[in-house]
Amino acid sequence: MVKEHIYLRNWVLLLGDIFLIIGSVFASFVLRLEFGFLFRQYLPQALGMALIAVIVKPLVYYRFGMYRRLWAYASTRELKLIFFASTMASIAVGVGIILMVSIQDALGLFAGFPRSVPPLDWLLSLLSVGGFRFALRLLAESQNPHEENHRAKRILIIGAGSAGTLVVRELQRNPQVGLNPVCFLDDDRSKIKNQIHGIPVDGPLGELARVVRTHRVDEAIIAIPSAPGRVVRRVTEACRKINLPFRTMPGLYELLGGKINVSRLRDVDITDLLRRQPVKIDNELIGLSLSGKRVLITGAGGSIGSELCRQVARWGPSDLVLLGHGENSIFEAMLELRNSFPSIPLHPVIADIRDTNRIYNVFEKYRPEVVFHAAAHKHVTLMEGNVEEAVTNNILGTRNVLEMALNFDAERMVMISSDKAVRPTSVMGATKRIAEMLVIDAAHRTGRAFSVVRFGNVLGSRGSIVPIFKRQIAQGGPITITDPEMKRFFMTIPEAVHLVLQAAAMGTGGEMFILNMGEQVKIMDLAEDLIRLSGLEPGRDIEITFTGIRPGEKLREELWDETSNLRPTPHPEILRMARDEPVSGEALEKTVEELLYLAREGDATALLERMDRIIPGSTVSSTPPPDLISVL
Repeated sequence: MVKEHIYLRNWVLLLGDIFLIIGSVFASFVLRLEFGFLFRQYLPQALGMALIAVIVKPLVYYRFGMYRRLWAYASTRELKLIFFASTMASIAVGVGIILMVSIQDALGLFAGFPRSVPPLDWLLSLLSVGGFRFALRLLAESQNPHEENHRAKRILIIGAGSAGTLVVRELQRNPQVGLNPVCFLDDDRSKIKNQIHGIPVDGPLGELARVVRTHRVDEAIIAIPSAPGRVVRRVTEACRKINLPFRTMPGLYELLGGKINVSRLRDVDITDLLRRQPVKIDNELIGLSLSGKRVLITGAGGSIGSELCRQVARWGPSDLVLLGHGENSIFEAMLELRNSFPSIPLHPVIADIRDTNRIYNVFEKYRPEVVFHAAAHKHVTLMEGNVEEAVTNNILGTRNVLEMALNFDAERMVMISSDKAVRPTSVMGATKRIAEMLVIDAAHRTGRAFSVVRFGNVLGSRGSIVPIFKRQIAQGGPITITDPEMKRFFMTIPEAVHLVLQAAAMGTGGEMFILNMGEQVKIMDLAEDLIRLSGLEPGRDIEITFTGIRPGEKLREELWDETSNLRPTPHPEILRMARDEPVSGEALEKTVEELLYLAREGDATALLERMDRIIPGSTVSSTPPPDLISVL
């Protein structure tokens, strides 16, 4: 169908050219001789020239590629092409005329020829053929008018140079993008009060607030990729002061190279930062474990918890309980789910998992069959200065949820852990390791399908480095990194949730599931990727500075100990780790009670030393206490 359309377009161009070629020849004779005796005398010459032109000119035009172009997108480059093609065609016709006159003279026929006709024909051909093609462009533009779409966002283009011009042309040609350019801002005084593609250049960058009010601007596109970092920072700061959303256009060379177009004028896609293929899941297995079940999710308002709610809801649970401590986040999650899954009974619950009686009442009321435990304090540096809080929330909270899942006969429970639990150097990692011990010990004691999922850093979650880096980029830099050699495993939020759901479906009891996440990624590389995906250049537009390793951090994380016994699972990207915990049964229960007692007493030093004694490879007690103001 596309080829037929192309052939049709080419035939239309050819027929139009033939008509214009003949018309140009006769018009040239008329301009030179006018209608009358002389015109009739030279009519055979005109017919001969027309025949030569009809044969020669389309062949020359074809050689110059004039039938292989989309003239709806013609530019000054096509004007040059038309000029050279018309000139060469006229020269070829001139050679043909000389041969024709020579033959006529040899045969004794009338061989006169007006010498001014070929130049006139060249000029008329240039105007008619060029006008015909640019008329196609005008026709295409008239079919895609630039009138304002009242449902589209009103866009301010900051920068009236080549990049800004490209943005406007693309937006005008693609109204389906939903962005309607209304004005430019540029510091070049020669452009102010003029128009580019019908869009006015309304003033310099310093008049941003006025222009936004005057034109009722909804969003800005910063189209000055060649500007120095200080200019971009000034513009982004001005946008933030008036709460104007903005996007940054990538470098012009990327647009011209076809790597990025207007559709990429958006926030950075998190999957662009993942240096491997996202993990896949076994939908059938997950559906069997969740469909028609009563499901409870702790930490349901967090990044992982809210995604768990969305993914679980797809499988049609009979009830979905959203348990969290933050009322705003639970409220937002509930509204989203209610809109997307109106048929699923939702039960928002505001509760602290450390409150044993409250958790007991929640389980007694809803009696969940499947429990996903995502509630935890996860910020490494913040927990270094709040040891007691980390112990009570991550250990006591996990024990409460675990005991209620056992008491009320939950079929499955999956606890979400972290790679920081392996040979921990942080309080957060140490408390998560002890929480792992509790879940695995309960599974071994009872035979329940309780398991743990351990994975690395989650891209885009609240408090993670990507939102921090994006905020620093929006502020014009610098991006702060603790150490140039810092490396981490990374996964997306959907991947993390897929892994949790897969574990819930595959677990039979006591397993530690780990995603095969490939090689660790340098934080430095991640930062540079994020800067470039934002349309900027590291070191030129956004500086990167190093602040030194913070308390509790490692240069490299691990997903398992060197002595761990890793086994494959039915899922090719998931490993299962079988191990005996160093502390279990009554010894583990006694240790947890001791830790909780020390937390209530506020003895942080004793807490750290005790965790070091029971966790293999733990060094949390040797980490100096942080100055939270300086490191966060």
